[in-house]
Amino acid sequence: MDWRDKLNGVKSELPQVEETVVESNIASATKKLQKEPLRVELDKRNGKPATLVTEYQGSDDELKELAKTLKVKCGAGGSSRDGEILVQGDFRVKIAELLLGMGFKVKRINFK
Repeated sequence: MDWRDKLNGVKSELPQVEETVVESNIASATKKLQKEPLRVELDKRNGKPATLVTEYQGSDDELKELAKTLKVKCGAGGSSRDGEILVQGDFRVKIAELLLGMGFKVKRINFK
């Protein structure tokens, strides 16, 4: 009996868990507050592309949490302040899809 057989035996004894997609707390809390669509656009900062998400209506803590989620999903840096999220790089399409998946309305600016 090799290690693969032992591993399969252990796997069969584990309880089966269904994978479910859990909606983030950010989206559920702010969907009710967010009446206007979020604007997703490309901007140049010091000659480098940056994706801006503006017109966010909610608390600063929720804004920071949403910004962190977007930055992690894009694998990029950025910042958030005054109802605006800046993500370094051109991630317009990816961010728009992520926000739509979270339940936000999105207005796309400068998309091709």
